[in-house]
Amino acid sequence: MTSRTARLLFLGLLLASAQALAQSPPPAPLPAWEQLTPQQREALIAPLRDRWNREPEDRPRMMERARRWQAMSPEQRAQARHGMKRFEGMSPEQRRQARALYGRMKGLTPEQRTALRDQWKKMTPEQREAWMQEHAPRRRPPPPAER
Repeated sequence: MTSRTARLLFLGLLLASAQALAQSPPPAPLPAWEQLTPQQREALIAPLRDRWNREPEDRPRMMERARRWQAMSPEQRAQARHGMKRFEGMSPEQRRQARALYGRMKGLTPEQRTALRDQWKKMTPEQREAWMQEHAPRRRPPPPAER
């Protein structure tokens, strides 16, 4: 078989598999919690249980987050999920800046938050770094496994 024939065969197989994937039905939606099997529920809960047992010093914070989540409206939960996805996509430097801004904004009025946001957008990278040094967030101790 020549190189050209092999490439054409490969291209044909690639196109056929792409077409088959495009025609395959979308995956079925996953069931509600009540319809999950005990094994599926256990698989979802196990990581949280392990963290709860492994990090007793974080239990108050974990419980407070759970309480706050329960108190949120569906819109607030959607907004929180969006923020978490944005944070996951940030570089380490962007995360550092986001933590500092969040820590500072928690204690501000809505008007002060808007003013700080506007001020931040106008800052140069050097001015932002100076602001970061002045308003650095307090560091949490590393988890026990890293100590």
